[in-house]
This record gives sequence, structure tokens and C-alpha cells, in this order.
Amino acid sequence: MAKPQSDPSTEQRLQLLVEAVVDYGIFQLDPDGRVVSWNTGAEKLKGWRREEIVGQHFSVFYPREAIDTGWPEEELRLARARGRFEDEGWRLRKDGSRFWANVVITALHGPDGELTGFAKITRDLTERRQYEESLRASEERFRLLVDSVRDYAIFMLDPDGIVRSWNAGAKAIKGYEAGEIVGRHFSAFYTPEGKAAGLPEQELAAARELGRIEDEGWRVRKDGSLFWANVVVTAIKGPGGDLRGFAKVTRDMSERRRLQELESSSRRMNEFLAMLAHELRNPLAPIRNAVTIMQLETLASPVLRNCRDVIDRQLTHVTRLVDDLLDVGRLTTGKIKLRKELLRLSDVVARSVETVRPLIAARRHALEVDQPAEPIYVNGDATRLSQVLQNLLVNAARYTPEGGRIVLDVAALDNFVNLRVQDNGRGIAAENLESIFQLFMQGESGTSVGADSGLGIGLTLARSLAEMHGGTIEAHSPGPGQGSTFTVRLPRSAQAAPAEEQPEPEEAGGGLRVLVIDDNRDSADSACDVLRLLGNRVECAYDGRAGVAAAADFKPHMILLDLAMPGMDGYETRRQLRSQPGAATAFLVAMTGFGNEDDKRRTREAGFDAHMTKPVELDALMSLLNAVRGREGMQPAP
Repeated sequence: MAKPQSDPSTEQRLQLLVEAVVDYGIFQLDPDGRVVSWNTGAEKLKGWRREEIVGQHFSVFYPREAIDTGWPEEELRLARARGRFEDEGWRLRKDGSRFWANVVITALHGPDGELTGFAKITRDLTERRQYEESLRASEERFRLLVDSVRDYAIFMLDPDGIVRSWNAGAKAIKGYEAGEIVGRHFSAFYTPEGKAAGLPEQELAAARELGRIEDEGWRVRKDGSLFWANVVVTAIKGPGGDLRGFAKVTRDMSERRRLQELESSSRRMNEFLAMLAHELRNPLAPIRNAVTIMQLETLASPVLRNCRDVIDRQLTHVTRLVDDLLDVGRLTTGKIKLRKELLRLSDVVARSVETVRPLIAARRHALEVDQPAEPIYVNGDATRLSQVLQNLLVNAARYTPEGGRIVLDVAALDNFVNLRVQDNGRGIAAENLESIFQLFMQGESGTSVGADSGLGIGLTLARSLAEMHGGTIEAHSPGPGQGSTFTVRLPRSAQAAPAEEQPEPEEAGGGLRVLVIDDNRDSADSACDVLRLLGNRVECAYDGRAGVAAAADFKPHMILLDLAMPGMDGYETRRQLRSQPGAATAFLVAMTGFGNEDDKRRTREAGFDAHMTKPVELDALMSLLNAVRGREGMQPAP
């Protein structure tokens, strides 16, 4: 039977089709690999014209390194053995430039199965190759970036929560090597309570639903220790929306949480100290009033006079401790505000020495004050600078054995002034010269409790207040038992004019009608006794409503009003007092255990005429009485 003959027209059409293809190089090789046909696409792709390349061996398209390894012949061998072979690699154009080629070689056989040659199709995939290389490089850079991050644990989970990648930060934070954790479920990082509550599963479910979740909580390291973690879980989805896994980023927030807890604890401590000071001042107020009464009355017995003076000194000491506690809270929260003015330094010295003199006298110390004849001026807060100097003088008196010697020396040096407080007391060890300025630190061990013990607050306050004035405090001592010297250095003021002198408070005379409203009966009654001894007409009420009723008939010139009263507090009582004719113009004084600047601002904004902090000192009370007498057109009695 005769074999069917191919249709010449079909072959021509096929040849025309092959010639028309310009995006693929399509050509034939003979069994030895020589080019026998060449289409337009091959010319465009490789640069050779048909007459230039036909008859040449196809290895001319390969780089030298491929030829040296015999790769062209290997390709033909594989195509001959398999019938078809596909490969990708670098190929050469006529001009020697390279391109990335996809090559398909098909073995051609005759009617009897003999090899007649090869058909070869080549595509230029250089752009795809460059994109893939760029993508791989980008992925590698990202992988290196992620791997190098040590402050964040960054790792991948599969859809079931199995760890699939692990960076250096994850190792640093969680303690696992990659080989120890990859392949395990991420619930290994949760506490037993968290796993029992289903937290790992809940996290993945929420991330799957919302796309991303953030959470904080305790997590477990490899060694079993806990750390406070901030966790972000992001669902990774494919183009069709199918879940591929989760990216998880974990930060160790233990230090931040510790600082937050410290801040919260500090805030609660400051609130406690403020409340403690208020509660302490309530009982201190009647004690102070009682001592004032004993000072105003003549006591014939020297023993009783001595007891009165002991109570007075110790009451002053306790009041100072309460004030120091409050100042520590204000200092740590930045609430201490200076009211600076031009001050003559000798006035600050005199005020400080006068305050501390009873303690110095009680311990039978000799005090020497040495100041230059010419006045020295500083810009500062008189109260706070006096507090600095008082703390140093009190320390010198307390830590010097009885009968010691204390020297306060003031010297001007260029643009500064030095105030030195020197004693011949117990001294300070060299290693403690700086630590004594730390809060709650004391000389020696700081654990002794006795007449010379304290809270370890005074020097901290003194240094902080001096620094707020642009100054410094330094301590010097030859050693234990050899005394010590504290030097305060303050900037001098270039201004030579003295600050405006304030008149000394005069003794108050009689004639004022004073109403005391306080729910603490001891405080109210003792305050009334003091006011009566000062020659005033006084009435007392123990709650706000009774005070409002009393004012209607009594028509007081001045009202001392406690703020923290049950039922109707001092602010509401003030409002009602102002609404009735009997007290509409009375001088209203807030008398309270709360005495910081915020408390004073609040009473001032509420309409009080003055603010007095318990326990009220006699001089302050007499000064206020004189001010009210002047307001009423009265003169102080001699």
C-alpha cells in the first residue's frame, strides 16, 4: 500500500506561519547540530540573518562556560533520548550580549524512525528573569532585615498555628533556637492559665476574622520565666482569599510595664502622703492651739513651763516632717513652683536661724553666724531658700553631740554667693558624701531610730530646691567623728535695690467677731480658746449647717472654715454663707489640712479670702487678725 503524500500547499502554509512568528526563535538543526532553517523570530531574537547562520553549529549561541562543559551536545543527547528536552539558561546574540532563554528541543524522525534532526524553539525571558531575581533579592533583603531585628520577635505560623520561621529577635526574647521551636505549636509561649482559657486559639480566630489583632499579656520564655508581651497577629491570605498562615510580632514590654507600675505606685504614694498629711494635721491643730493657750496664759510651775516648751518643740518637729513628706510628693511630680523675688540674703539667714534656734538651744550648741557687712541680693523664693538653710542647720544640730559648735558663714564670690554650714559633729564617711542626698537615705546605715533619726528627706529637698534656684549643694567631711561642712552655692543678683520690706505682724487687739466652723471638736474648741485669749468675740459650730445658722445672728467679721466636713463641705458652706446678709461680707478663711499650691489655688478660685494650713502658727493667725481689723477700720490694741 502506498504511503500518503504530504500536501505541498500545507507545508508552504506551515512554513509561512513559522516565518511570521517574531516572538519566538524557531529553527531546525541537522542530526549533528548544524542550523538548517531560520525564521524571522530567530533573526530578531539572536541577531543573525539567515545567510549568516545557516550551516553553523548551534553551539555558537552558548556562552564559553557552557561550551566547555559540553552542554550543547548534552542537550541534543537528552532530546534524542527523551524525544523532547526543555531548559533555561544564558544564551548569546550575534553582538555577544546575553539573554535568558527558554529552550525547547524536539527530536525529528523520518518515516522509518531514523533521526533526521531537531526542531528548536527559543524564547527571550530576560525581563521575567530580572523580575524574579529582583523579587528574590528583595525577599533576601527582607529576610536578612527580619533576621537581624533583635528587639522584636518576628515569626510565621501556618494556618494551624505551627511555627514556620524564627528570627534572631524571637531567639533573644523567647530563648528558643530555631531548631527547637520550628514545627511546634505557638501555644508553647502561653501560660498554663492562658492555654486553659483557649487564648492561643482565640488569637488566631480573631486575626482570621479581623485581619489583624493586637494584645498584651504574660508570655512564657523557654526557661519558664514570664515577660509582659505586646503581640500583633496578622492573617496572611493568598490572591483568592485563602488563608496561608499568620505573621506574628512580639515585643517584650516588661520594662515599660514596670515603669508604669512604678508611676502608678508613686502616684498612689503621693495621694496617700497628701491624705496622711491632712489626717495628721487635724490632730496637730488642736495640739498647737493648746500649746498657744499655754503660752498666752501664765504658768507658775517651772515643770509645766518646761513640759509646754517640750511639746512646742516636738510639735514643730512633727509639723516639719509632715511638710517634708508633702514636699517630696510635690517634688517627684514637678508640682513645686517657685515664687521668685529680689531677696536680701541676710533676711533669709535671719529667718532660718530664728526657726532653728530653739533646737540649737535645746542641745546647748554654740551658733556663730558670719555675714559680710554689705548686703547681698539673690532672686529666689524666700520660703524655699529658708527651707534649704533650715534643713542644713537642723541636720547640724541633730547630728552634733550636745554642746557642739555650728558655724554659718556667708561669702560673696564673683557672681555667686556661698553659704557654708559647718559643725564638729559625727561627720560623714567618704563613700556616703553623695548618697546622703538620695531620698530616704541617712548617714551611717540609716537604720538607727532615736533622737537623731529622721526620714532622710531634708537633704534631698535642700539639694533639689537649691538646683531649682540655679545653685548647688555639696558635702565635705574629713571622716566619721570629724564634723562636716555643707556648702550652698547660689547665683547673686546684679540688682542692688533691696526687696520691699514687709511690716512685722503686730499684736492683734480685741473687738473682732470670729466664727469657727470645724467638725473636729478639739480643733474647733481650742481655736476658739486661742481667739478669745487674743481678745476676740468667738462662736463655734461643728458642721456646715450649724455654721450657716450661727452666722445669721452672729454677723462675724471673720470666719475660719474647715473644708473636709461630712455632709455639707466647706465649699458648699461658703456658698450658702455668701447668700445671707449676716456673712455676705465676712472675711472667709479656708482652714484645712490640705496645703499644697493646687489646694490654695482651688480655695482662691472658689472665693475664699485666705488659706491657712493646719496646724496654724500663732504669728500667722495674729497677722491675719490684724489684716481683718485693718479691713474693718480697727486699730490693733497695744
